[in-house]
Amino acid sequence: MDLTKGPILKTMLWFAIPMILGDLLQQCYNIADTIIVGQFLGANALAAVGSAFSLMTLLTSILLGLAMGSGTIFSLRFGQKDEKGLKEDILASFALLLIVTILLNILVYAGMDLIIWLLRTPQELVSLMKDYLAVIFSGLFGIFLYNYFASLLRSLGNSFVPLVFLAISTLLNIALDLWFVAGLHLGVGGAAAATVISQYVSGLGILLYTKIHFSDFLAFHGKVKLYKFRIQEIFKFSFLTCLQQSIMNLGIVA
Repeated sequence: MDLTKGPILKTMLWFAIPMILGDLLQQCYNIADTIIVGQFLGANALAAVGSAFSLMTLLTSILLGLAMGSGTIFSLRFGQKDEKGLKEDILASFALLLIVTILLNILVYAGMDLIIWLLRTPQELVSLMKDYLAVIFSGLFGIFLYNYFASLLRSLGNSFVPLVFLAISTLLNIALDLWFVAGLHLGVGGAAAATVISQYVSGLGILLYTKIHFSDFLAFHGKVKLYKFRIQEIFKFSFLTCLQQSIMNLGIVA
């Protein structure tokens, strides 16, 4: 979508509505998880998954905030028709978010016992929460891929495709939740596995879509390199959006 042409209000609504629907869809995703776990696994499992989900929402908000800040830079370069600068920023942003994702993975797995203690998890829930966290943390790379490429597509004027992949992920998660939890009786680990699989389907799917339909922006060659000043610029914009997104979710965890 070319956001510089046509009536302003109509153009903005067509761009914003898929993002609004995406937020609503995300709530349906959470509600479905809660209903299925609570119905088939009981109160303790629901409490363990609920506590872990708040933590995952915080980790997701960190990656989402960084991706949103990157999207601002992408939009500026795209509007300036600076193709080389846009490619360099895409490369720098990907490197930054990848490093943050790796660091988060290392920290959460190494500090799992500390995290459970900090959350003041009741003793009867510790085992369930460990089972859930051990699986759900592996989905961080899928979350990174989805949010990164969703922000890139939105910065290029396409907010509809990220909604489509989010819808696919939501429906798949519900189906897998029912299969793993109610059908195969895999417990909280099964609920976590359903979420992780759905996250990777949406993340890898939107990556593949972007590679096929926006290949020019991902076609790096000899003149496009990873520059330190590009990473610094991305971080400057991304840090505040990351802080903004994560502070509210930190409050929920608290």
